[in-house]
Amino acid sequence: MPARSCRERHTHQKDRSVLRLLFLLLPVLSTVAYCWGSTVRGKGALWEASRIPEAEQESPGNSQAWLAQKMRELKETEAQVSAARGNILQAVREVLGVHGVQEEKREEILQLTEAAMKKVLENSLQMPGWALEATGASIDEERTSKSYGGQGKTTWWLSPFSFSSANPPESILQPRIAPGNCWAFQGSRGHVVIRLPEQIWPTAFTIWHISEAVSPSGEVSSAPKDFAVSGVDEAAAETLLGTFTYEVHKEIAQTFHVQKELPRTFRYIKFQVQSNWGNPEYTCVYRVQVYGKAASHNAHPQAQELL
Repeated sequence: MPARSCRERHTHQKDRSVLRLLFLLLPVLSTVAYCWGSTVRGKGALWEASRIPEAEQESPGNSQAWLAQKMRELKETEAQVSAARGNILQAVREVLGVHGVQEEKREEILQLTEAAMKKVLENSLQMPGWALEATGASIDEERTSKSYGGQGKTTWWLSPFSFSSANPPESILQPRIAPGNCWAFQGSRGHVVIRLPEQIWPTAFTIWHISEAVSPSGEVSSAPKDFAVSGVDEAAAETLLGTFTYEVHKEIAQTFHVQKELPRTFRYIKFQVQSNWGNPEYTCVYRVQVYGKAASHNAHPQAQELL
């Protein structure tokens, strides 16, 4: 009986080690998915730019030489991501072997890991994000609220121990999420208009904010609460895509799906905050992600039941 108990305890310890290993793999899988998704989005943006006639290529960023160089860089990234997938599986195999996991169970874990990686990448492809500065998204400053503190000024809003310069609204188009690395506007009501790399059928949006656990002040009253998202065109009225609520006591990244039937595609998306969680001075937006299907694919996402 003691020997059996010892074996069971040893097996339980192995299982816990395996679970720890899989938990440690989650950030790696997320990184692989981000790189792969960025590659796919970059290809789409470059393909669209390559269709511009040479006579209309006014900026160096639209030149054929620049496009060719960027496409080579994306191919290199794609190759690196593919290699990373193989390296991850090999690393998992080796660690399982070191921990004495039986061959049959080892193969099962490898299959599950590979299936998880495939699922993460598939989700990234099904919901490509377009609000990323690195792939061509930008801020329509003329239709965006003024940054809190004004251009070039310093504000005492990050923490009582340090100053932080007012971040520009382009901060919400960056993948890095860290305390203070956000765009702030004065009061509890404000808006930002994002220019996407191309026309899309929008399907969903993800809003990010930090948690109380990592906030320098220990609270997140500056987080957006109620907000609306609209598709906006220069020559047409705004089209409301939905009204939502960001819950500060839930996960830091919350995804909201389009609530309305889409009448057309959009290149400009307006994110309008209508209230925050109690801060009377300013509201902070860390990141806004916009998902959808490229209009160039000639496919209505709601008809394809993507949501």
